[in-house]
Parts: sequence; C-alpha cells; structure tokens
Amino acid sequence: MKRRILLVEDEPATIDLMQQQLEFLGYEVTVAKNGLEAVERAASGLPDLIVMDIRMPKMDGLQAASRIRKNPKTQTIPILAATAKALPGDREKCLAGGCDGYIAKPFTYKELGAAIRKLLKEPSEQS
Repeated sequence: MKRRILLVEDEPATIDLMQQQLEFLGYEVTVAKNGLEAVERAASGLPDLIVMDIRMPKMDGLQAASRIRKNPKTQTIPILAATAKALPGDREKCLAGGCDGYIAKPFTYKELGAAIRKLLKEPSEQS
C-alpha cells in the first residue's frame, strides 16, 4: 500500500513538479493550496506525511503546522517544511514552529526522497 503525502503548496507550477516527483518516488499525493486547506485535509485524510510550503496565502505554513500539532488526530503526522525562504535561521524557525524536517528549494527529487524517507523512517535509497 502506498504511503500518503499531503502536499501543501500555492504555486501551480511547483505543485505539478512536486506532485510528479512524489508520485515517481512511489507516494500517493493529495494537494492543499493554502494553510487552511492543509489543516482541514490533514484532519480528514490523515496522511502519513505533510510536505509544507511556508509562504502561502490565507495561512502560512508555520501557522498551519501549529494548528496541526494542536489537533490530537494530527499532532503526530510528520511535517517537512519545503521552502524557498532559505535565510539564516529559517531551518531553526521551521523546526521550532512544529515542523519535523526542512528542505530548501530548489532541491532534487533525490534530496526530497531522502528527506521524506528519513521522516517516515523508511530505508535509504541504495545508490
């Protein structure tokens, strides 16, 4: 059975690319286009992992992560922050804000896969 990932991203081109990458890596993907949708879809779909953009309309990724952590149904779902907001201290801010991992855009599908496997405690890809 495929592991399920909730992809939270507001840019259509990035959604298409990341969805293709995640599906290529063998995951089933659901998309939320803002933080409010992310909170709702996390609770209704209970994905195995959430890949969360940080800069989004309506509710940013850190606000959404905080709400997801406060819900007993979703509080243990791993959250990977995936953001182009790669400034000094951002990794720490994302981790302190409720995310379990951090990856800066642009990244390769192999880097994305490695970050996801680490959070899902799946075996590493063999080279």
